[in-house]
Amino acid sequence: MRVDQAFLAFSQAAGNDLSTPRPEFRFAGLKPGDRWCLCALRWKEALEAGVAPPVVLEATHESALGVVDLETLKAHAYSAAAGPRA
Repeated sequence: MRVDQAFLAFSQAAGNDLSTPRPEFRFAGLKPGDRWCLCALRWKEALEAGVAPPVVLEATHESALGVVDLETLKAHAYSAAAGPRA
């Protein structure tokens, strides 16, 4: 997926701050447009909250289909032409 500001804010509010650098874990922090691996259940939670980030379909494991249907994933597919949401 490609993170966007809406998802980063949602994640932080849920107790998972992905934006703040954590050098002790060699984590630079994420910014809108960065690619990030996210479990299907957390993505679905973001979808239900209206802030699902764009999905890079080519990098999505088929087991995600056990949580989210293909049409929903396609509807939220990342488009290189459109770029990430701000």
